[in-house]
Amino acid sequence: MRIFISGGCKNGKSYHAERLAVNQALRPLYYIATMRALDDDDRARIVRHQNERAGKGFITLQQSRSISQILTNCDCRGSFLIDSLTALLASEMFTAGGKVDRQAGNKIIEEIQLIIERIENIVLVSDYIYSDTLSYDLLSEAYRKALAAIDRCVAGLCDTVLEVSYSQLTVHKGYGEWDAHN
Repeated sequence: MRIFISGGCKNGKSYHAERLAVNQALRPLYYIATMRALDDDDRARIVRHQNERAGKGFITLQQSRSISQILTNCDCRGSFLIDSLTALLASEMFTAGGKVDRQAGNKIIEEIQLIIERIENIVLVSDYIYSDTLSYDLLSEAYRKALAAIDRCVAGLCDTVLEVSYSQLTVHKGYGEWDAHN
């Protein structure tokens, strides 16, 4: 089953994503971490997430760029959790040295399409960042538009689309399949 989860920051997306990945788990069970630690807060968040996953059977791989490399580094017959598309876009779009790749969203869409074609059991997580404020600077708006395009693509390719708000799940697509598996 291919599941897409979106929601606001710190609303329980990772908790639900981990639970869903473990429930559908075919071995091996991969956790693809996309966040690139830039400061102490990021490192602390990564450690907290690692501690929360401890004992659940995940093989954790760091892949903050070129996400399709997981296809050559992993057994595609396993189960996957990619957390998160938001961090992946940040890593691809805002590269080391301060360069900005405005085509990063298109690259991720192409790579995610390849991944979803090859992997049958996958949970993908993204942040809902579309209603925070009325206007952003041009670069932030370019990031938001790229993430929206990625999210639309992933939602279209997945069997089930879920939204997490205040730790509660709302099913937007695939209710029958969702109900049968959970």
